Amino acid sequence: MPVIDLRSDTVTQPTPAMRAAMMAAPLGDDVLGDDSAVTTLERTIAAMLGKEAGLFVPSGTMANQLAIRCHCESGDEIIAHGESHIIHYETGAPAALSGCMIRPLDGARGLFDADAVHAAIRNRDIHSPRSRLVVVENTHNRGGGSVWPISQFRAVSAAAREHGLAVHVDGARLFNACAAAGYSAAEFVRDADSVSVCFSKALGAPVGSALVGPRDLIDRARRFRKMLGGGMRQSGFLAAAAIHALDHHVQRLAVDHTRAKELANRMDGIWGVTVNPPLREIESNMVFFDLAPSLGDAREFCARLLAAGVAMIPMGARRVRAVMHLDVPEDVIERTVEALRHAARQ
Repeated sequence: MPVIDLRSDTVTQPTPAMRAAMMAAPLGDDVLGDDSAVTTLERTIAAMLGKEAGLFVPSGTMANQLAIRCHCESGDEIIAHGESHIIHYETGAPAALSGCMIRPLDGARGLFDADAVHAAIRNRDIHSPRSRLVVVENTHNRGGGSVWPISQFRAVSAAAREHGLAVHVDGARLFNACAAAGYSAAEFVRDADSVSVCFSKALGAPVGSALVGPRDLIDRARRFRKMLGGGMRQSGFLAAAAIHALDHHVQRLAVDHTRAKELANRMDGIWGVTVNPPLREIESNMVFFDLAPSLGDAREFCARLLAAGVAMIPMGARRVRAVMHLDVPEDVIERTVEALRHAARQ
C-alpha cells in the first residue's frame, strides 16, 4: 500500500480539477505586469483579507521576509514568539536580508499577550535597536497548530500601535485558524499592517504564497521581490491553482481538524507516546507527541513508522509531528494507529 505521508500539509498533489484549472489558465509575463491569472489572484486574496493590494510570491518565507524588509531598516528589532517560523525555519533571513534582530517572547502554545509586547519595547536611545515590528503566527506551527483568539490579537495589535510599531501576521495557515475559531480572515487581520498567506500548505496548491497590505507597501514589496529573484514569468499556471484552492479547498479544512482530533484520541492508549499539546488543546490539523526514552529518539521512531507505511517528521529530540491534509486516505486513522503501535513495538 502507498505510504501515508503526514510529514506536512505541503506534500499534497494538485487534484484533477486543480490541474485542469492550471492548464486552462491564461498566461502572460507577470514581471511585466500582464499575467491576468496572477492579477486576479492578487486582487482576490487582497479582497478576502480586506486589504488594498496583494503580491503573489513563490513561498511563505519570501512573503514574511518581504514584509520584514518593507517595515524595517537595518538595526531594527522584531518582536515575535520564540517558537516562531521566522526564527526556526527561515534560515536567519531577518538578519541576512534586512539586518534585523528578533526579540523572542515566551507564552503557552506560541501565543503572547499585550503585556509581553509592552515589556519588550526598547528604550528610544542610541544604545538600543529600534523596536519596529510585531509578528504574530496564526495558526502557530510549533505551538501545536494553535489558534489565536481574536480578542488577544487585537490587544497585542493595540499595544504595538501604542508604541508606533507595525504588525505583521504570518498567516501561512490563516484559513485553518478561521475554520477553527469561526472568525473570517478579514475580521482577524483587520488591525494588521501586512499579512502572508500560503496556498501550498493546507489549501493544497503546488506552489505559492501571497503578501497583502496597503498598496504602497505592496508596491515596495514588488520591487524587493524582483531584487530577491522572486519575479516569476508565466506564473498564471500557479496562480490558477491558488485560485482553485481558495474557491474549493477552504471549506473542507474542518475535515482535517476533525481527523487530527480523532488521531490524538486513538493514540491515547499507545504506551510511551504522549500527545502534547493534549487532545483538548488540539485546534487545527496538527498532532504533536513526545516519546518515552525507551522508544528511541524521534528520528529512529520516524524511521520505524515509515517502515510501517506512515511518514511523520521529527520536531525535536523526542518530539514528532503529524499533519492532516487534503491527500490523506479515508482509512488514515486506522492505518496510522497501527503503524504507531508497530513503531512503539506494541
